[in-house]
Amino acid sequence: MVFTLNLPLVSNQINKVSFANLVIALGIIYGDIGTSPLYVLNAIIHGRVIEEKLILGALSCIIWTLTLQTTIKYVWLTLKADNKGEGGIFSLYALVRRQRRWLVIPAMLGGAALLADGMITPPISVTAAIEGLRQRPAFRYIDQSTIVYLVIGILVILFFLQQFGTESIGKLFGPIMFLWFSMLAVLGCTHLLDDLGIFRALSPHYAIQLLTTYPKGFWVLGAVFLCTTGAEALYSDLGHCGRGNIRYSWIYVKTCLILNYLGQGAWLLAQYKGKIFDTSVGNPFYSLMPEWFIVPGVIIATAAAIIASQALITGSFTLISESMRLNLWPKLRISYPTEERGQSYIPAINFLLFTGCTGIVLYFRTSAHMEAAYGLAITLCMLATSILFSNYLISRRTNSLLIYLYLVVYLTIELSFLFANLEKFPHGGFVTLIVGGGLFSVMFIWFRAGRIKNRYVEFVRMEHYIPQIQELSNDRTVPKSATHLVYMTSAGNPKEIEHKIIYSILNKKPKRADIYWFVHVETTDAPYTTEYSVEHIIPNDIIRVEFRLGFRIEPKINLMFRKVVEDLVKNREVNITSRYESLERNNVVGDFQFIVMEKYLSQDNELPFFERVIMKLYFWLKQLSLSEERGFGLDPSNVTIEKFPLIISPVPDFNLKRIIVE
Repeated sequence: MVFTLNLPLVSNQINKVSFANLVIALGIIYGDIGTSPLYVLNAIIHGRVIEEKLILGALSCIIWTLTLQTTIKYVWLTLKADNKGEGGIFSLYALVRRQRRWLVIPAMLGGAALLADGMITPPISVTAAIEGLRQRPAFRYIDQSTIVYLVIGILVILFFLQQFGTESIGKLFGPIMFLWFSMLAVLGCTHLLDDLGIFRALSPHYAIQLLTTYPKGFWVLGAVFLCTTGAEALYSDLGHCGRGNIRYSWIYVKTCLILNYLGQGAWLLAQYKGKIFDTSVGNPFYSLMPEWFIVPGVIIATAAAIIASQALITGSFTLISESMRLNLWPKLRISYPTEERGQSYIPAINFLLFTGCTGIVLYFRTSAHMEAAYGLAITLCMLATSILFSNYLISRRTNSLLIYLYLVVYLTIELSFLFANLEKFPHGGFVTLIVGGGLFSVMFIWFRAGRIKNRYVEFVRMEHYIPQIQELSNDRTVPKSATHLVYMTSAGNPKEIEHKIIYSILNKKPKRADIYWFVHVETTDAPYTTEYSVEHIIPNDIIRVEFRLGFRIEPKINLMFRKVVEDLVKNREVNITSRYESLERNNVVGDFQFIVMEKYLSQDNELPFFERVIMKLYFWLKQLSLSEERGFGLDPSNVTIEKFPLIISPVPDFNLKRIIVE
């Protein structure tokens, strides 16, 4: 029988479409994609002569990228692939991982790329926002080093505040982003009359013309791609806002973005046609503002950039916590500073992101240089999502022709973006690829080592050892280890148990207890499952408890196990009173002792070179990660750690010859 743990779960109120939730969605979802007007057109026109073919073609590419990539692929199609209301590449992977084992590779690749390219979002957004001060004559000659110091100062404060959560200031995110998008629309509309011919950019004809006839027009896609980099984050935040709120708010967001892009294009054609716009001292985005509004505009833009950064950081915490539950990342300490949904805090990841963001600011210094490196890795994430989503469509028995059409269209688009972005590799794109490669390596090592270990874990039938365990439990000549001895087991089959646990109980140092508990934790594909089942193998002697927890549920086994025991006592299924005579007479509850088996790599191994390297790196990562007992949420005072050798591939017998000494 399966029971549900009565744990506090998140409310579904956020999924209802309402004005309040639409405003909240603006604050959570669109930070990255919403701040793109700060740098997209700036990157496109860098070093190029302003002419109709370039501006109309680039704007047409932007409009149709937002339509095909963001609107159709993500907002319309991919949002349908929700895992009990949750989105993101790992939620999508959880839906399809049982279909094909190799799908873990695109999932890991996409997760690593999203995290790596995300490190550049805070630096480029905040730097581009603050550089707008140069549009004001009084600040025109502000030193770039001063801007770098300001950006790093903002990042220091932002990452320092993560440990306290954002529940209080988070309520302001929605209204601020509403103000931001409204400002984008107003600024764009005030300059549409500069050149009404700009509306021709709505036709895809100009995009095709740019890519086929403009000199090096194909490489413009590398800059155009920046307008949709936040689409993957949009899908990841599905669980925070709900599909309906995202879809309705996107109509407003897309309208504001397009109006602003058109306004920038019209202004450029009116003011700089036939000339080169100097992007080192100006930005077409801030050029739309009247001089008196530049300082307030910079403040609003900086606030929007900070909100975009906050969404990225929160999303990174969620991404890593999901990968830990799916056994794709070493266990790290997670804290929950507030009760707000999605508010987790991982100190190690916070430090990693801060180090990466600060390094990018110091290395690139200007937003123009960051633009040259931005977007390369995220294309890999989008390709991974396309592969996973096509397998999701297969699982939903979608018509094969539609699946092939989806793959042809989006693999063509995304591979084109990938090749166009490859031009960024020598200009800094290698930075995000190196970081992404490092993150992917961590995931791959952790996953591959788990597969190697599982290959050689020995399970035995529980029934063969029940008589011996019962006999030990009643043997008063053996000192009692605890009234209740609790072992964490990885055996998914309730009829089996690891041989190492039997060895620990019967052989290593016999451990007598009144009741033996075997606890197994299964991570489910559904994100918020909280169920448990109990099997009384021998009533009041040997009991197995299985927890079924979603990949977004923190495994607080200490608290959950206590709740299970309380339920069993209430139902009179178990007697937890101490069996010591003096304590039993006074109804004193017996002690509980958890046994956690910690592996180390035995020297008695002979592995292939590749697997030997994997296992060495795995145990090195394990030393840096959270201990087993803390990973399970156990109280260290009630835990005994037992180390045992992991002998994966035994060395063959030695040919030792005995010599008789006379």
